[in-house]
Amino acid sequence: MPGPQIVRVEGDATLPPRVDVVVIGGGIVGSSTAFELADRGVSVALCEKGGIGEEQSSRNWGWVRITRRDEREIPLMVEALRSWSSLGDRTGRDTGFTRAGIAFACQSDEEIARHENWAKLLEPWQIESRMIGPQAFADIYKGCVHPPKGALYTPADARAEPQKAAPAIAEAARDRGAAVLTNCAVRAVESSAGRVSGVVTEHGRIACDKVVLAGGAWSRLFSGNLGIELPQLKIMNSVSRTEPLEGGPEGAYWTSGYAFRKRQDGGYSIADGSVNIVDLVPDTLRLMTKFFPALRYQWRDLRPRLSGRFLFEAGLPRRWSADEVTPFEKTRILDPDPHINSVRAALASAARDFPVFARARVAQSWAGLIDVTPDAVPVISTVEGLPGFHIATGFSGHGFGIGPGAGRLMADMVMERTPCVDPHEFRLSRFFDGTKMILDKGF
Repeated sequence: MPGPQIVRVEGDATLPPRVDVVVIGGGIVGSSTAFELADRGVSVALCEKGGIGEEQSSRNWGWVRITRRDEREIPLMVEALRSWSSLGDRTGRDTGFTRAGIAFACQSDEEIARHENWAKLLEPWQIESRMIGPQAFADIYKGCVHPPKGALYTPADARAEPQKAAPAIAEAARDRGAAVLTNCAVRAVESSAGRVSGVVTEHGRIACDKVVLAGGAWSRLFSGNLGIELPQLKIMNSVSRTEPLEGGPEGAYWTSGYAFRKRQDGGYSIADGSVNIVDLVPDTLRLMTKFFPALRYQWRDLRPRLSGRFLFEAGLPRRWSADEVTPFEKTRILDPDPHINSVRAALASAARDFPVFARARVAQSWAGLIDVTPDAVPVISTVEGLPGFHIATGFSGHGFGIGPGAGRLMADMVMERTPCVDPHEFRLSRFFDGTKMILDKGF
């Protein structure tokens, strides 16, 4: 089944012979990084093996939230919310950004207390996040016949359109002088005197001083060819979009069993609120030790399966030279089949609480592969072993909302400016320097 219908970006016809920075990966993080660099006068080439935003950046729920973020991500998400609010004016394009609030259901006193404690993390940032009871929930989320016992509600949270955002940002980067190169896989990173000196693409070489890898689910494979160990796995989430539906709630909502957000076209994106599919692959075994704490903590939300993906990934080369065709050229777009039973169950569960969804007609379903790290916190980092090389990946399902903030932080780091937020928690070396892996810190 084909993925979502995304705003198409036509790539430039020719490669620039030299730029200051090459960004690998045209999702929302890579596009945002290229945009922020170009906006500051840096020459950039944005290289995407397929089309801009055609993988997870267009397949996610479309949430722009600070609610229930890991404590380590909160400062960056504050920056991201600021970026989103001005993105339409800065890009001159529609991203669908709308502040409509997001609520997370609580079904027990223990959950309510835990969410109340989390809300206190936002007090230093002067962002309102509060617990609401069943009546207040029903007043905000019209048409709910089974409101939760309580909900954590953040009015400043928002939504945007995944099929529009990354293309809009990439086009805005091009407006500022960036080269945007689609169907242009980067095969290798070259170095000279121990530093980055260029990249080799399938269409030729681009000299540069710095490289940013924002390759999403492909980042581990690309890094491995450079001799850089990046602990990253993939999980799959499925989403349905409905035809336009009148009378539904404006705010986005999460509860066990389903989650939804209103779309710009008047329909809704609906997904299972918790369950993700985990295809067992060779990397699952290679990384079992690092991911064991996460698997133990989140096993109820994961559905492991043995599928054809095991043999597919087992057959992928892990090393190649600059003159060889790479896996990135053989698979331009990751387009897995959606897990239809989970999206059907999610819509049925939503209809029990919100009868309006009983009238919803599913227009399309799709799935995407989410890049995850052992602590579910992204890597936004320099790489000590290869000066000039940077990585921005492993956003663990948070990349769409946090992407514009991550792009700004990465641009600061590339330019060696004072970063907009402290990047220490996002360093790659935390996985190897004895740092204890902590999940859901502060929540």
